[in-house]
Amino acid sequence: MNVTAILLSAGVMVVLGVLFGVILTIADKKFKVEVDPRVEAVRACLGGANCGACGYAGCDAFADAVVAGKAPVNGCSPSGAKGAEAIAAIMGVSAEAEERKVARVICQGDCGVAKERYTSCATAAGLAGGPKMCRFACIGLGDCAQACAFGAIKIADGLAHIDEEKCVACGQCANICPRGVIALKPVNETVIVSCRNTDSGREARAACMKACIACGRCTKECPNDAIHVEGGVAKIDEAKCTRCGACAKVCPCKCIVDYLDSIE
Repeated sequence: MNVTAILLSAGVMVVLGVLFGVILTIADKKFKVEVDPRVEAVRACLGGANCGACGYAGCDAFADAVVAGKAPVNGCSPSGAKGAEAIAAIMGVSAEAEERKVARVICQGDCGVAKERYTSCATAAGLAGGPKMCRFACIGLGDCAQACAFGAIKIADGLAHIDEEKCVACGQCANICPRGVIALKPVNETVIVSCRNTDSGREARAACMKACIACGRCTKECPNDAIHVEGGVAKIDEAKCTRCGACAKVCPCKCIVDYLDSIE
C-alpha cells in the first residue's frame, strides 16, 4: 500500500474542497439577489390557494407583482377585504373597496340528468352536445366542483349548487365549465335570469320547463325598464334594476330567480 500516494490524494481533495468553497462563497455574495422583505409579508396575507384568480401563476408570483407595482393590492379574491387592507398597509397605500362577487349557476337544471357513461362535463359536452335535452344547461358532472379549492360547489340532481358563504369568486369553476353556465356576479345582484337558452320559445320549453320562452311579460311588468328580451332570452340591465323582483313574480316559467325572496 502506497501511503504517500493516499495522503497526497487526500490533501489534493481537501485543497480542492476549500478552493471550491471559497469560490462558491464569493459567487453567492456577488450574484445574490436581494429579496424585498415586503414580498414575504404580502405572501402571508394571501389566501394560499394558488388558484390563479389574480391572473398570476400562484401566490408567490402575485406577491412579487404587488411589491413590483404590477398588481393591485386587492387583486387576491380569497384574501377578501381584510387581506387587501393588510396588503395595502404593507405597501403604504389605500385599498379601494371592491364589491364582493360570487359564482352563480345560470341554469336551474330542469331538463334531465346526465347519464352515467359520461365521466366529465368536458367529455359530455364534446359528445353530440351533451346528455341533456337543453344544449345550454349545466351538465352536472362536477368538473367545477373538482376545480373549486374551497369546497364551495356540490352536485345534486344533476346540477351544480354553490355555497356563497364559501365562494371566494376565484373564477376557476367558471373557467372550467364547458358550457359557460357559471358566471361571477356581484353579490348584490339578487335578481337573476337563470337561463341562457336562446332557442325559440317552443323549443326552449320542450327542453326545459324552466327555460325562458321570451314571452316579454317581465319587460311589461318592470317599473324601471330594466329587463328586455334580447336574442331570445331575457336580460337584465343592472344599472337600472332595483331588485324589486316584479319580473320574477310574473315569469310563467319561473326562470327568473329572486335570491332575496328565496331567503325570506
